Amino acid sequence: MELSGVGVWSHQLRFGDPAEARDAAAELAELGFRALWVPDVGGPVFEDVERLLAATGDIVIATGILNLWMHTPEDTAAAHASLTEAHGDRFLLGIGVSHAPLIDASEPGRYRKPLAAMRAFLDGLDAATPPLPAASRVLAALGPKMVETAATRTRGVHPYLVPPEHTHQVREAVGAGPLVLPEQTAILAANREEARAIGVPWLRSYLDLPNYANNVLRLGFSEGDVAAISDRVFDALIVWGDEAAVRKRVDEHRAAGADHVCVQVLTADPQAFPRDEWRRLAAALG
Repeated sequence: MELSGVGVWSHQLRFGDPAEARDAAAELAELGFRALWVPDVGGPVFEDVERLLAATGDIVIATGILNLWMHTPEDTAAAHASLTEAHGDRFLLGIGVSHAPLIDASEPGRYRKPLAAMRAFLDGLDAATPPLPAASRVLAALGPKMVETAATRTRGVHPYLVPPEHTHQVREAVGAGPLVLPEQTAILAANREEARAIGVPWLRSYLDLPNYANNVLRLGFSEGDVAAISDRVFDALIVWGDEAAVRKRVDEHRAAGADHVCVQVLTADPQAFPRDEWRRLAAALG
């Protein structure tokens, strides 16, 4: 499984109209993107991954991320083995611990010791029949302990909502071997006002979660920056402007040590497939 170049991170490919998702996935592969990443907030994620695998010929389909609280290691390993047998070695399992407010909403107190929970989940994948290979999995990781776990027990790290500075820190921490696969959010917009109108509500939903807010604070931003979503925070986490601006940010991640960058495009209509934007970016990033 080769992971290089640029990919697409998209909730529409997972939760949008299935027929359009298949068509869009096939087009994204033709446009030259190297991987398609989809989220997991419940539901039949493996069925959705299978649909994307069937719609594409040779690119990687990845979860960004599989929520470990919503799956068992045994079922996960079995599903991965079945999909790999049917479609080749193209399914990359990104695994994450999600966030306490989301998990505890339905079962208060369930979200405890996330690092221990991740290590136990990986133990389960190793013990499953057949086991899910370390080379076919990566971890969503922001802080140093989860990054270390990713480097020692998986193929690498998939940090979400991070600037190139964080990519550099992760590469320094894991060394030359493990993969570093950051997500980069992008808005094709003519000016800051347009970009913030699209991006601030979306960014607020993430920065209200402790894991993301704490990571931004570790990068040197103030609590005031986070609370107000200052231009400084906004520009660090979301690249906006034209295709050249997105290309520049992707290149900064690569220079910082990224092996692959997956770009998530935001538009004024969060439910619509951003197909025109994907086409524009493919020409600039190829």
